[in-house]
Amino acid sequence: MSIATARTVSSARTAPKKSTFKAKKQVSERTAEIISGLFPEMSAGARATHRYFATFLTVVSALGFLALLGINTLLAQDAFTLSNLKIEAKAVADQRDAINRSIDSHAAPERLAAAAAALGMRPSETPVFLDLSTPETGVTNG
Repeated sequence: MSIATARTVSSARTAPKKSTFKAKKQVSERTAEIISGLFPEMSAGARATHRYFATFLTVVSALGFLALLGINTLLAQDAFTLSNLKIEAKAVADQRDAINRSIDSHAAPERLAAAAAALGMRPSETPVFLDLSTPETGVTNG
């Protein structure tokens, strides 16, 4: 085959025919019909369902908001309870400190000496010490 013959044959093969255009047009129209069939038409009935859907979304979001408000209120009540318990714990700690100070004041050496003198006791002139290292007597004078 010569080059000129090859060009005419290849151009004849690539030249679109009228029937090809018609087939493509039919395919594109059929595809458009199928795609438009997937989506419903917007009519008065469809708009009514949109109204119901919008109402449904509003009710659901309002219920969600009320649920969040309830949870937040419960958490706030817990915070108030925790605050009251902290105040109570501080009061109990203050009472415990006051009792410890009172015990310390009653156990002071001066106070014990005054209480002993009031009972008629007197200080020892010769102190006695206990010696645990000598098992014979166990008592030594100092």
